[in-house]
Order: sequence, then C-alpha cells, then structure tokens
Amino acid sequence: MQNTDRIWDLVEDRREAYRGLADRVYDSPEIAYTEYASADLHEEQLKAEGAKVSRGVAGIPTAVVGEWGSGGPVIAILGEYDALPELGQEPGVAEPRPTGGPGHGCGHNLLGSAAMMAATALADWLKETGTPGTVRYYGCPAEEGGAAKTFMVRAGLFDDVDAAISWHPATLNGVSEPHSLANTRIDYTFHGRASHAAAAPELGRSALDAVELMNIAVNYMREHMPDDARVHYAYLDAGGVAPNVVQAKATVRQLVRARDLPGLRELIARVDKIANGAALMTETRVERKVVSGVSNIMGNRVLEELMQAEFDRLGAPDFDADDRAFAEEIRKTLTPEHITQSFRRFGITPRADMPLADFVVPLERQPTGGEGSTDVGDVSWAVPTVQARVATCAVGTPFHTWQLTAQGKSPMAHKGMEHAAKVMAATGKALFAKPDVLAAAIAEHAAKMKETPYVCPMPDEVQPPIRPRAA
Repeated sequence: MQNTDRIWDLVEDRREAYRGLADRVYDSPEIAYTEYASADLHEEQLKAEGAKVSRGVAGIPTAVVGEWGSGGPVIAILGEYDALPELGQEPGVAEPRPTGGPGHGCGHNLLGSAAMMAATALADWLKETGTPGTVRYYGCPAEEGGAAKTFMVRAGLFDDVDAAISWHPATLNGVSEPHSLANTRIDYTFHGRASHAAAAPELGRSALDAVELMNIAVNYMREHMPDDARVHYAYLDAGGVAPNVVQAKATVRQLVRARDLPGLRELIARVDKIANGAALMTETRVERKVVSGVSNIMGNRVLEELMQAEFDRLGAPDFDADDRAFAEEIRKTLTPEHITQSFRRFGITPRADMPLADFVVPLERQPTGGEGSTDVGDVSWAVPTVQARVATCAVGTPFHTWQLTAQGKSPMAHKGMEHAAKVMAATGKALFAKPDVLAAAIAEHAAKMKETPYVCPMPDEVQPPIRPRAA
C-alpha cells in the first residue's frame, strides 16, 4: 500500500495516542450502562482533541458526544466501549487464563478508539482544507444487549445528522453486509399462590409451572415461524430454592429476534399470546415488561459502494510474521468449523492456510453464516448508515470468547484498529468532498423510509436502566 492520502496521514499521526486509549479501555472493562471509566477516558481524549463535548446525552451517564466544525453536512462516526460479563482474560496468551471479571470479548475497546481516531482525523482535515461541515463522534455504551443507540435515536440525537459511519472488529476485511436481526428482550413475570407442596398442593398456583409451560409452547412455535427468526430465554427468577413450597412468583426473559421490525412485531404478539395462555392454564397472573429493543439494519447501497471504493484503495492491514505466529497459536485452540464459518459469514470460499486476512472481500457476495443483532440498526433507520469489518484477530476466532479477548491488546489488533480508522475517515472525507454522493445516499434512505416508516421498538415508557458508578 502506498500512502498517498492526507487523511491516512492524519490517522497515522494519532497512532500511539489511540492505541493507548484502546488498551486503557481494555484494562477497565465494564458491562452495559456501567462504563463510567471508559466514558471518562473517551471524554478526556475528546477534550484533548479540542472537541465540544456533551456527556450524559439521552439521559445516559455513560454516553458522550464530541463535535468539531459547524454547519452542514453533519457526519456522525459511531463508537462503542462496553464489555461482556465473565470474559476477562490475560491478554497475549493463547490459552484460557480468566481474570474472573468482564472482558472485551467483542473488541469494543478497539471499536470506540478507532471511531474517535477517524473522527478527529476527519475534523483536522476539515480545518486544514477549510471545508464546511460538522464531524460528530458518538460514544455509545451498552451495545451488548442494552440498546443505548435506540434510546439515543428516540431522544433525537441523530435528527440533524446526514450520514453515519461505523465499523466492527472482525476476522476478515470488507464492507459490512446490511443485515441484522431486529430484537427485543421482554420479561414475563408470573404471579401465583404459595402453599405447602406436600400437605396442601391443591391450594397452590405455581408461577414456575407457568414459566415452564410458556417455554414449552415457545419451543413448539419454533416449527411455525420464519427460518431466520429466533427466540431465546433465560430464567431470571425460578421462584426460590425450596421444592416443598409452590412457587408464587417466577420470571423468564424472552429474547425475540426477527428479520425486520414488522416481522418482530408479529412474533412478539404470538409470544404474548403464549404467555397469556400459560397464565390461563395455571390460574396465575402474568406481567410483561419490555427491557430493550433494537431494529434490523437498513442498508444504503450508495454508502456501501463509496466505502468499498475507499477500502479497495487502502487494501488490507499490513500484518507481519509475529502477528501471523500469534494468530496461528490462537487457531490451534479452534476447530476447522470455526475457521470455515469465518469465511462463510463473508460469503467467500474458505481457506485453511490463512492465519490473518490479507485481502478485502468484494461487495458482491452471498453470506451463509448466522446473524446477530445490534443497536446500530436503529441509527440506520434514522440516517443513512454504513459499517466496515476490519481484521483484528486470527481467522476463525469466535467472538464473545476468551480467544477474542486474548487478542484485544495485541499488535495485530492495533493494526486492524488503525486500518479501520483510515477506512472510516476516508469515507467521511469522500462524503464531504462529494455532495452529490451524499445527496444520493439521503435520497435512497428517504425512499426506504417512505415505504416502511420507522417505529421505535422501545416503548416510550421504557427508560435507560441507569446504574450507579461503582464505589
């Protein structure tokens, strides 16, 4: 790769500062809505970069926004920094060495750092060139099941944004497929009547029975719902630990996923009927509480083609022999299926001999892997949105595992992070420099919204679950 673009230089100038930021966030992992230390680090860096900073936006203490420039267009770059529970891992070793706490098993320490790296480089480019417009960095907490971006969209934080850019750590390089599953988490709490399970069972009405009947019915429903829909569950309260007491209260959380928002609403209605039926069968009462909700991603072909052109011009990250050696050590802990799945999710032919991705996946492809959910989906319904996937770990690495966490501070992770910042910054620069392309992206988005208007999956009464800063 020959470095011929000033925006790439501006990213490289920040290399050490943002590698340090990523590592400090890695060293202070916090789960959804508790990311006070990470938000503090991002706020500190934004102020050092001369941004106008807003903290606690959308009523979320761990959300932070930084802004440079003035007027339009307004380009947003999205960052995240939340960790996952129980995935703390000693970095740099290719064997499980858990720390017992949270860990960055999805690479969000890299995600937020690269996003801010891109935003600040783009802000400097605007200033250097005298180009009008605004760059805005969104520090978004609680992507892992907390749906913070949904609250941020609902609060109007993207109302004046023209386009949004983001990325995610990955095993391969390419523009993200504009597909994800809309989902919602709903807690169903059943209220029954306690009694002595042996002496007077006829007087009891078991809330636990209602939960079990609900789960059985949901299992039967799986045969009669779309192939790409999903329903998962977890017991939050099984009614206690005494089997000789008929359980008077029990709670199950149902996570419902569907291809799109209309499909999600239909599936939720069916799950609600099942809950009501379980209550009827057990003579219990059921309460329903929505915990979170996110939309499916709405693609934007104009932005995807623009990012692909910048990605192709930049190429893949430049990994060295030491990077590949560590990647091979990680791959020894994986199965062949892990490695094959990495390629299938990007819709390309698997290669067993590639420890780290050295190419950019073409835009035209047919992925066959499974899909998850992200609150970036709600941003994509609010404004035209595009995302990159950039290699930061060994091919085949499963996310939400110790293997991913072990690679989170490695030189190859840092290289992928910097590469992602270049892709995002270059895409943002192109949008400022090509108003006709931005206008086309906005028109495409408007046409899709006219066909299927956005309905926020989060009810108005549901507020962010604020958690206090740890003592």
